[in-house]
Amino acid sequence: VGVTALITVISVMNGFDKELKDRILGMVSHATISGVDETVRDWPVALERAKANPHVLGAAPYVEREAMLQGSRSAGALIRGVMPDLEPHVSEIDQRMVRGKLSDLTPGSFGIVLGKELAQMLGGLDVGDHVTVFAPEFSVTPIGVLPRLKRFTVVGIFEAGMQEYDSGLAVVNMQDAETLYRLDGPTGIRLRLDDMFQAFAVGRSLADELGQ
Repeated sequence: VGVTALITVISVMNGFDKELKDRILGMVSHATISGVDETVRDWPVALERAKANPHVLGAAPYVEREAMLQGSRSAGALIRGVMPDLEPHVSEIDQRMVRGKLSDLTPGSFGIVLGKELAQMLGGLDVGDHVTVFAPEFSVTPIGVLPRLKRFTVVGIFEAGMQEYDSGLAVVNMQDAETLYRLDGPTGIRLRLDDMFQAFAVGRSLADELGQ
């Protein structure tokens, strides 16, 4: 009986550990290299240098900023600008889509993919609905200082199974994020590694090599 109980507990813990890792690491990269108070201007070169590291399985640029989203209701969220063709190399968000496709985030279309709970918080939004994104920055115009905002079309809904992402993350095309926040490049490079426990060492090594 004691051995049976021990095997059962170990099996449950192993299953829980795997599920937790899959849910968390499926939505985030193992390591992130960010520009210091500036964007990564020559990011294609940075991407190639990162891929040359033997521990790096995938690399993708990104833009990440906070915003207020307005549907029939409003909610704060983290806006992540990605390149749909490269993002699957560092995360599994394309596999967590329950509506639409990540590839629908084409540059210049100002489409947006919302977490399932975030879509509900904004008034039960679905594919085809519109949401206004307010950037926490202001533009000076002849009639005064106005908040920077842009209307996006919902092209997809994802469900990661983690409330942090499902209720607080919205994904757009990286080019559209750069336009909204008036950036001249991504804010960093995200990496997927063959061993996540090497994240600090690999990140430090590449940061020293890339500069900025």
